[in-house]
Amino acid sequence: MQPSFWHDKWASQQIGFHLDEVNALLIDYWPQLKLAAGSQVFVPLCGKTLDLCYLAEQGLEVIGCELNQSAVEQFFSDNELPVERQSSGEHECYRTEQVSIYQGDLFRLPKEPLEAVSGFYDRAALIAWPPEMRQQYVECLAGLLPPKSIGLLITLDYPQEALNGPPFAVSDAWIQEHMSSYFEIECLSTQDVLAENPRFVKKQVPWLTESVYRLVRR
Repeated sequence: MQPSFWHDKWASQQIGFHLDEVNALLIDYWPQLKLAAGSQVFVPLCGKTLDLCYLAEQGLEVIGCELNQSAVEQFFSDNELPVERQSSGEHECYRTEQVSIYQGDLFRLPKEPLEAVSGFYDRAALIAWPPEMRQQYVECLAGLLPPKSIGLLITLDYPQEALNGPPFAVSDAWIQEHMSSYFEIECLSTQDVLAENPRFVKKQVPWLTESVYRLVRR
């Protein structure tokens, strides 16, 4: 999966992964992490999600990373937020009060901007990667996060052969096998969400579950 895939999605506005509201699971489960106001939170592959605004409204300092420039600019324009832009190595940093987004390749993001991070949130990043790239993403995320960082991970699982991703199916077994050496893992919730996803119903996917995990960087 090349960067051009995502650039094309944003250019054509084929962004079904983007929600026009704050993710309900974030609202339900984020308070359980009990991060103090002022804590820094990292959101990889953030797009223009309104979840960034929710996290900022909790008194947190939010740091996102997004490949596509248009997505970053739309976040600030859609939410009518003033923004300052400056170069930061290979990335461009867009900053407003409580939200900073590094525009560029996540895999080339240096650790320095995240040295004080104590939380993270992944709703649509892990499931965006095909299986052959997923472990590389996990290692990248683990390398960027300081020890003891606590976060939420939201995944989807379904019979992969029934539908081409993204989003790709990520099973609990995969998470336990491939992420447990980097993170302490606790599954907080698993729900049947097939009826809420018409695309999957139309493609006759037999089942679809959405899970929420609490992760702590070892």
